Amino acid sequence: MPRLILFTIDLCAVALLVFGLYFPRYRRRDLVVAYLGVNIGVLAVASALSSSDVGAGLGLGMALFGVLSIIRLRSTELDQHEVAYYFCALALGILGALGTTSAWLNGGLMALIVAVMFLADHRRLFRGYRHQVLVLDSAFTDRAALVSHLERLLRARVHTVFVQRLDLVNETTVVDVRYAVTEPESASEPASGSAAGLAAGAGVRR
Repeated sequence: MPRLILFTIDLCAVALLVFGLYFPRYRRRDLVVAYLGVNIGVLAVASALSSSDVGAGLGLGMALFGVLSIIRLRSTELDQHEVAYYFCALALGILGALGTTSAWLNGGLMALIVAVMFLADHRRLFRGYRHQVLVLDSAFTDRAALVSHLERLLRARVHTVFVQRLDLVNETTVVDVRYAVTEPESASEPASGSAAGLAAGAGVRR
């Protein structure tokens, strides 16, 4: 398979990843540009280095270092799933540029990446599970009482709760809570948990 065909497969795969999976689900236009830029940039650099005297490993190391620096020094907050899309766009570019092994294998790995992201980031997978950081207007020193209060507040089953800050003077508790709603169809909107928290005197921080 000529390298040009492998480039075409990469472009189709990243277009499907970005325009078929990420943007319809999250609607962040700025990251669309970032994912496409990372993919095309890595594709170009890795292709040039793979056909020169400079080792391909050095080029890939530089590409990985650049992407990690972008993620580490970012000016806007990224969720973990957005970081995963970053690395998928990077991996697609590397596979599209390096045809040193079986080109059909590279194409199959690209398809595998897109398929895994489609399944792992599907809205129906673990759709009842939520994660929020809550600021409670009471100081809870007893873990059982805290869990009971959170379950009443969120109307859900709390699986894990981490106390990030306990202020006994101002009587506030900041908690990181992972929970599962008992009725996913009626609590599918993330804002519902925020409304419940405000009504009960708690501020919700995303």
